[in-house]
Amino acid sequence: MTISQVQYTSRKLAEQLRGSPYMAVISITDPTTPEAKLDPLFRHVLRLAFFDAVPADEYMPTIPGLFDRNMAMQISAFIEELHAAPFEITLMVHCEYGVSRSAAVALFAEALTGAPLDAREFTYEANQWVIDQLQARHPGLEVDVPSPLVSRERRRAVRA
Repeated sequence: MTISQVQYTSRKLAEQLRGSPYMAVISITDPTTPEAKLDPLFRHVLRLAFFDAVPADEYMPTIPGLFDRNMAMQISAFIEELHAAPFEITLMVHCEYGVSRSAAVALFAEALTGAPLDAREFTYEANQWVIDQLQARHPGLEVDVPSPLVSRERRRAVRA
């Protein structure tokens, strides 16, 4: 069918998850750290390594370890391939802390596929450079980054 749900988390939590052939993973680590130790039952895994940084100037040469167009192409192709699959699959994105890089990729996946993003109100710190590079692959695609106020409202809401 398609990507039915998008999630994002930290590396620590991703490494603790039991694998499933119905969950695909985009694994983002720092270039200076080893790959995440994911359960081998995750059959669809895209591994990337880049720093949680933005270039000082868009006209400067690319600094090694920054997110680039090639990585944006890999993510876009991976998501499109999953979304065209004949079965439902959940997409989980993780980075070191589950705050900026993974949030950016998860927001992009939500915008591209229309799949609901769990805890989207906490993605307000998404890395804008990553979002911009991903959006450049899909002109006209709008990636909506929520305001920090939305997460505060959810935290204050009375729970049933």
